[in-house]
Amino acid sequence: MKIENDIPNKEKEEEPYLGFEQGPIRPPSEAFSLLIRITRNCPWNRCAFCPVYKGSHFSIRPVEHVLKDIDQIVRSISLIDLRFGGDVYAVDKTTLKALLEDTGIEMQAFISAINWYSAGMRSVFLQDANSLVLPTEQLLIVLNRLLQCFPHIQRITSYARAQTIYKKSLDEMIHLKEHGLNRIHIGLESGSDKVLKFMKKGVTKEQHIEAGQKVMKAGIELSEYYMPGLGGKDLWKEHALESADALNQINPTFIRLRTLAIPSNTPLFEEWTSGNFKKCTDEEIIRELVCFIEHLEGINSILKSDHILNLLPEVEGKFPEEKGKMLVVLHDFINLPEYEKLVFQVGRRLGLFERLSDRMNFQKRAIVEQIIQQYSICSDNVDDIINQFMCQML
Repeated sequence: MKIENDIPNKEKEEEPYLGFEQGPIRPPSEAFSLLIRITRNCPWNRCAFCPVYKGSHFSIRPVEHVLKDIDQIVRSISLIDLRFGGDVYAVDKTTLKALLEDTGIEMQAFISAINWYSAGMRSVFLQDANSLVLPTEQLLIVLNRLLQCFPHIQRITSYARAQTIYKKSLDEMIHLKEHGLNRIHIGLESGSDKVLKFMKKGVTKEQHIEAGQKVMKAGIELSEYYMPGLGGKDLWKEHALESADALNQINPTFIRLRTLAIPSNTPLFEEWTSGNFKKCTDEEIIRELVCFIEHLEGINSILKSDHILNLLPEVEGKFPEEKGKMLVVLHDFINLPEYEKLVFQVGRRLGLFERLSDRMNFQKRAIVEQIIQQYSICSDNVDDIINQFMCQML
C-alpha cells in the first residue's frame, strides 16, 4: 500500500520515543476532543494561503510511539478515577508531580487527559494535517487500540487531503469506518481548477468530488471547507459557482466556511503585495457568499460558520429548508448603511459582535465606536485593518 507521493522518499531511521506529543491545530468542532498525534505537520505544505507548518519537516510518527501516547492517557484516566475520584483539582501540585513521576506519566499527557475527562471523553481527533496518509493497516492499529481502551467514545475524526483519499480504495475507507473513524475534515477551499492551481492545492475539482463521494459512500461524516475570498476579485464568481457545483455532487454532511486571511508568512502575501492577487473586501465576500449559497442545490448538508474569520457567523443552517434564512442575513448586511457596515465589521473582528443585531447593544457599540475613532478607521482603510485583525486570529 503506497503512501501519498508528496511525502519525501527517505529511508526510515529508528526514532527514539521523545514523549507525548500534540500538534498545533485542530478544527473548532474538536475543541473537547482528545488530540492524538499520528503525523507531524503536513505532507503537502505548499498551499499558497496557508501559514501553518511552513518551514516544518513532515514525518510520520512510529505507530508504537502513538500507542505509548494512548497508554499514557489510559494511565492518566485511571489515576484521575481511582486515586482522585475525578476531583484532580483538589490535589496539591507537589503530590501530583510525585505521583506522575512514580507512574511514568508526563504532565502534558496528564493535562490532556484531565481536559478530556472533564469534557466527557466523547471524541478523539487524530493529528496533524493528514493522518490518512498512513497506510491503512497502520491506521487500523491506532483505531483498534483507541476503541479497545475507550469503548465508550462516540467519534474519531481526522483531517485529510482529498488527494490522499482519492488514492485510497472505497473498501479501505469502509474498513476505517468499521474500526471507528467516523468523521473526516477535507479542505476543499475551492471547486475552481483555476483557483486550485493558483493556490497550489495539488488537487483538481474532479479529484475533490471523487474523494468526497468516497467518504460519503463509506458512511463517514464529511466536513468540506469552503474559503470565501480565495478567488480574489478576478475569479470570485467562478470560485463560488464551481465550488457550489462540486459540493452539490458531494453532498457532504457539513460545509464549513473559513474566510480568507493573508498573513505575511504565506506565499499568497507576496502575490497580493505584488498585485498578482487582488483581495476581496468584506462586502465583496458577502456578495460572493450570496452567489455560492444560491447555487447550492439538491443537498441536505449543514452549513457551519464556526470561526472568528467569518464576518457573519449567524449564516448557518440546513439545506434546503434554511437556505432562505441564510440568504436573508447576507442581504441584511448588504443593505446596511455604510457606517453601520463599518461598525459591524470592526465589532465582529474585535470579538464583540456575533449577530447583526449586536450593533444595537449600547455598551458594545460604544467600545467599537471608540476604536473606530481612535484608529481613524473608515470605509477606505477598514479592509486593510481587518486583514491585520484576522491574521492575528490564525
